[in-house]
Amino acid sequence: MAERVIVAKIGAAHGVRGEVRLWPYTQDPMAVATYGVLETADGKRSFEIESVRAGKDHLVARLKGVADRDAAEKLTNIELYVPRDRLPPAEQDEFYHLDLIGLDAVNQHGEQIGTVHALHNFGAGDVIEITPLGSGDTVMLPFTETTVPKIDLDKKQIVVVPPAEVEAGEDK
Repeated sequence: MAERVIVAKIGAAHGVRGEVRLWPYTQDPMAVATYGVLETADGKRSFEIESVRAGKDHLVARLKGVADRDAAEKLTNIELYVPRDRLPPAEQDEFYHLDLIGLDAVNQHGEQIGTVHALHNFGAGDVIEITPLGSGDTVMLPFTETTVPKIDLDKKQIVVVPPAEVEAGEDK
């Protein structure tokens, strides 16, 4: 199966005619409607966006074959993916999350401190999750230029400069 990238998540039903709230993970929220057929994580179900419009803090989408609220409600929380080759290439200083997961996390001195486990956005900005070398709980840090000043895809590593309170062990 081709490498796939998550581009949106279906939220709650919107109205009674089968529309759904759609939470895009794309830089341009409306771009999600231009990628063609979207698939579930396992690739067993596919969805085609018939129409989309901006909502208050989300999109409202009509999906082909979803004609009523009951059908729309059954889709809540489904994540939607597309093959990576349908996406535009990342611009300079922009990265797909998929490109960063698995990279070595090194400190300012080049010593490996862990591996990028995931990237999240809980509403207050991007957060990078690092699995430390050896054992221990993952560490979540703000994904900012201050905390992650350098990303080198050729070397397969990122430089991490943890905030002082994390280095002092006050993050726990």
